[in-house]
Amino acid sequence: MYEKRKFSDSWAIILGGSSGFGLATVEKLAEYGMNSTVVYRETAMQERSLRLKMEALAEKQNVSIELFNINALDTAARHGLIEKLTEDKHKKGAVRLLLHSIARGNLKPLMPQTGMNVDSIETISVEDIRYTTYAMSTSLLDWARELLAAGLFQKDGRIIGLTSEGAHKHWDGYGAVSIAKSSLESLSTYMAVELGRFGIKTNLIQAGITETPSLNKIPGSEKLIQVAKERNPLGRVTQTTDVANVIYLLCTDEAGWINGSVIHVDGGEHCR
Repeated sequence: MYEKRKFSDSWAIILGGSSGFGLATVEKLAEYGMNSTVVYRETAMQERSLRLKMEALAEKQNVSIELFNINALDTAARHGLIEKLTEDKHKKGAVRLLLHSIARGNLKPLMPQTGMNVDSIETISVEDIRYTTYAMSTSLLDWARELLAAGLFQKDGRIIGLTSEGAHKHWDGYGAVSIAKSSLESLSTYMAVELGRFGIKTNLIQAGITETPSLNKIPGSEKLIQVAKERNPLGRVTQTTDVANVIYLLCTDEAGWINGSVIHVDGGEHCR
C-alpha cells in the first residue's frame, strides 16, 4: 500500500491532459496517489465526458484532480491559473511533475502538390510554423519558469516533454511539427542545464507510433501505423499506457539522476 501512495503529497501539472499521453499519465499517477492539475482545450460536449471520467478516477484512487478548460498558450490564462495554484498552500513546493503534452499545430506541406504557388492555403506559412513551435515546444519554457518563480516545484521536480521520430525524418504534412519537435529537443538540453541548479530535471520521451487523436490528424497516419507494426521488434505499436508507465518511472526518486535525456519508449521501433 505504501508503494501505491508514494506520491500522495505531490502534484502533477499536465498540459494537454484530455486525451492521449496526457490522459494516460493522469490515470497512471493517480494509482500512486499523485494529484493532478489538468489543462486542456475541449468543446463543452467533450468536457462533460472528461469530467465524469476524472471524477470517477479521483474517487476510486482517492486523489484530487483539477480540470481547467483554458488555452495553455494564452499568457493571461497561464498567469491566472498559476496565481490560483499559488493561493493553495498545499501546492506550494508540491509540484513533482510538469508534463508538456500539447498537440496543437498545422499539418500542411511546405510546397503545393502542383505548381509553384507557395502562397496557397494548402501550404505551410511562416506564421503556421511560428504558432506550432510555440504550441509544441517553447511554451514549455514559459510554464516552467513561471511555476519555478511561484515556488510551486518540489526541490526534486521533473519536467517532461514529448518528441517524435518525425523530428528527424520526413513525414507527409509534418513539417511544422517536425520543426517544433527539433526545437523542443534543443530547448530541453538548455533547460536541463539551467534549471538543474534548482534541482529540476528535464527530459524528453520519444514515443513510438501511437494511435492517438493527434496521430490520426497526420496525413497518411494509417501507413505510419502499419509500418510501425512491421518494423517494431515487439510486433505492435506503442500504447499511451507504455508512455505513461515511463513518465511514472521518471517521477520516482530512483530516476533522480536522469537529466537532459531523450528516452525511447517504442519497444525498439527506432532500432530499424
